[in-house]
Amino acid sequence: MLACVPWWVGLPLLLGMAAIQIAHVPRLQRYTGTLRYALRWGLAGLLVASYRAYDDHKLGLTLTLLAALAGFSLLVLLESWQDRKPQRNAAVAAASPDWSELALAPIGPADTLIELAPPHWRALEGDGNDELPPDITRLGTGNYRVGTGALIKDVEAQFSVAPGKGWLAWHMAARRGVVLYDRARGVQYRLRGWQLYGWHVDEAWLSRSDDQPPSALSHVLGQDQREE
Repeated sequence: MLACVPWWVGLPLLLGMAAIQIAHVPRLQRYTGTLRYALRWGLAGLLVASYRAYDDHKLGLTLTLLAALAGFSLLVLLESWQDRKPQRNAAVAAASPDWSELALAPIGPADTLIELAPPHWRALEGDGNDELPPDITRLGTGNYRVGTGALIKDVEAQFSVAPGKGWLAWHMAARRGVVLYDRARGVQYRLRGWQLYGWHVDEAWLSRSDDQPPSALSHVLGQDQREE
């Protein structure tokens, strides 16, 4: 039918049908196949009408062939996009969990039960070094040397060793805080206001008072200034 009317009449009709296909109007979904055939034959009719509009048949034929190449290429792309879009939407829906599953799913990370080993404090009394580990040397009242260079100063005469033997702990003088020493790295941490609460996986857990839950050393170091 479009071949019998001027091309400037058929072009808006053809563009309107293409817009309906792209818009996916729900009420017109059952006419998708009919619209596809209408677009194909409508484009062919529009090309015939365009050819008839030229007085120069050679120029008209050339332009009509170019328009046919571009038009049918766009039509193939449109139909391919329409065929793939429902499959893509179905794949996304399959990958997304149902709302009922989301409603029943637990919120937040799974709970982890941490069991702390209480510190075992070893009292150091007298002037001898018999009670000390081999790498700890008493230098005087409240002062010790660990290994060959680390000095632990102003601490009480008792210490605790982590279950993995990698850490040592002392009370500061007058229980003002705790001193922790990392044997592997040779680093000590003096944390005022904190007390050793227990050990977990060779890491110290500290608390400020009995009313507050303990915190891991890695968390405490992010809050307090380290003193060496």
